[in-house]
Amino acid sequence: MTDNSNSNETHKKALQPESINAASAGYIAGLRKNAPSAKALAQGVLNGDITALSRAITLIESANPNHFEKAAEVIAQCLPHANKSVRIGITGVPGVGKSTFIEAFGKYLTGIGKKVAVLAVDPSSTVSHGSILGDKTRMEELVKDKNAYIRPSASGETLGGVAQKTRESVILCEACGFDTILIETVGVGQSETAVHSMVDFFLLLQIAGAGDELQGIKRGIMEMADLVVINKADGDNTHKANFTKTELNRALHYFPPKASGWQPKAMTCSAVNRIGISETWQQIERYINHAKNNGYFEMCRHKQNTYWFTETIHQLLLNRFYSNSETASHLETVKKAVQNGEISPFAAASIVLKKYFSS
Repeated sequence: MTDNSNSNETHKKALQPESINAASAGYIAGLRKNAPSAKALAQGVLNGDITALSRAITLIESANPNHFEKAAEVIAQCLPHANKSVRIGITGVPGVGKSTFIEAFGKYLTGIGKKVAVLAVDPSSTVSHGSILGDKTRMEELVKDKNAYIRPSASGETLGGVAQKTRESVILCEACGFDTILIETVGVGQSETAVHSMVDFFLLLQIAGAGDELQGIKRGIMEMADLVVINKADGDNTHKANFTKTELNRALHYFPPKASGWQPKAMTCSAVNRIGISETWQQIERYINHAKNNGYFEMCRHKQNTYWFTETIHQLLLNRFYSNSETASHLETVKKAVQNGEISPFAAASIVLKKYFSS
């Protein structure tokens, strides 16, 4: 009698492909070995080399501690050439048509002579920790445009709708010569407001007929928005979109005055039919001129720099805490005590931190 289990196991092993192709692995290892210096990489970015820009963003996104110093050097060399763009944050509920809108908007901007960089943030799975990064496939026209650059990044464990290194990516794109930066968030939620602290203009996409139009998505995000655009205002949905626009404009007047002195408004558009796209840009231009004239634009940029300075300190402290070998072993012991109810989480945290700082 034949042993089917052994036969099946042998068959599986025979069909099992190589997990890593030796030639590909050697090629990648060679590229890493011949990686350009920080100075060469920064110079490539300043020369408008898209390949250098992509490699620089990959470097700053790397979690490898050996890359931190090199990444910091690239940023330092690019920083004096940054801060010359208009930064626009674009958010909205999943399904509102952010990618379609950004493609239509991006194509309009390149058509009037702008150089557009799109930093698209995709959500990471809390289970597999993977991310699809499919924004390029949804922007088929824009990705072929020589005056546009699309960079998808995974959100990782970062809250706020942006990736951990989105701020640094903005600096690199500006240094590379892009004068309009579009930051697409993962989709509106309670915590997805960090993008507001890194952009000059905050655009909120809405759809009609989704219910609860007056509340919008969440009052906090509605209060942050400089413009609300109701997308998919076409076909049978046109009437509902216009009704939603009227209701939102009425609601926006009841919100507290913005520090910029700007009165946000709601308008409609159809990204698919490219209707309302130029009007959206006109509103953004009006806002930028308004904010620059009253000094709010510059003041906001200064506040953002301070905010990201403190955020970076927080992140560095976290990284150092969890990468400390002594802390890691002690952390596991105390964690088990917390799980077993032998000590309160607050007391345990105090013990671990005291141990860390004393070491």
